[in-house]
Amino acid sequence: MKDYVEIDGVKIGEGYPTYIIAEMSANHLQDFERAKAIIRTAKKIGADAVKLQSYRPDTITLNSKRPEFMAVKGSLWEGRSLYDLYQEAYMPWEWHEDLFKYAKEVGITIFSSPFDWTAVDLLHSLDAPAYKIASYEIVDVGLIERCARTGKPIIISTGIADEEDIKLALETCHKAGNDDVVLLKCVSEYPSNLENINLRTMPLLREKFGTVVGLSDHSMGSEVDVAAVALGATVIEKHLTLSRADGGADSGFSMEPAEFEKMIRDIRNVEKALGQATLEPNERMKTNKAHARSLYVVSDIKAGETFTYENVRSVRPGNGLHTKYLDEIIGKKATRDLAYATPLSWDCVEK
Repeated sequence: MKDYVEIDGVKIGEGYPTYIIAEMSANHLQDFERAKAIIRTAKKIGADAVKLQSYRPDTITLNSKRPEFMAVKGSLWEGRSLYDLYQEAYMPWEWHEDLFKYAKEVGITIFSSPFDWTAVDLLHSLDAPAYKIASYEIVDVGLIERCARTGKPIIISTGIADEEDIKLALETCHKAGNDDVVLLKCVSEYPSNLENINLRTMPLLREKFGTVVGLSDHSMGSEVDVAAVALGATVIEKHLTLSRADGGADSGFSMEPAEFEKMIRDIRNVEKALGQATLEPNERMKTNKAHARSLYVVSDIKAGETFTYENVRSVRPGNGLHTKYLDEIIGKKATRDLAYATPLSWDCVEK
């Protein structure tokens, strides 16, 4: 079982801070300065990495209006051809080098999802520190192998995958000599309905496949992401836009900066609260235990008088004998005069 992977010098896995990826996707709106602004914003709000998508319309689909090349009915893009959507959403090839340089200047990790071999080669030439396999590409074993052979960590979304798809993708990575794989629970639904997310799958992925696990989330809001961290997600990927009102193919299920920042803050707070699995009390708990219940004299007792349930009780604080000794003490005699509110100790009790 792989305990962690390392991207750009940062360890990711159980026991390490959640690795938070800001997905730019199409939110650049084919405006180079906007793309740079998203990178700056991702850094400012505390994301660990910003992720691009590297494809061209003709490398991801065909320019056809046949039914199978049209967006799914009921989706945000119903009635549009896939080719037209990708033509609108893709990031120009010539931007990549400058954006990678800019991210380095800003001080944030940058990598991408390649969608064909030429994209892998481009990203490899830019020394991308990791590769992300998008949900629909999990069945493209040639693409996965090409990424795996770079020796860099592979993050794989499982949005459309069944168990055999996941096994094949992992086998492809292993055969290429790459065990640095992260599996992301994902729902390829935009935005995702809560009933379809099934966060409890993440621990199952970890147990069954022995990888680092996380969540690629397309739901609205941040509660799903916070809950995912509580269930063991060590990677969270979420779409980031400067403003949903600006539009774009992905704007409808993307977070604005203030929302993304709050999500990160909530995740960091949950990480603190999760702490460690231990039954040992911490220092605060030890201090507070002094205010727990113990045995006290609750009415004046003369030397030689018998202890009864009327003159000894379990009360706060915890300076007296443990409450478990109450029945043992009842019926015994006091060794000396004991005033009201005296904590009981063994030297008060006849042997």
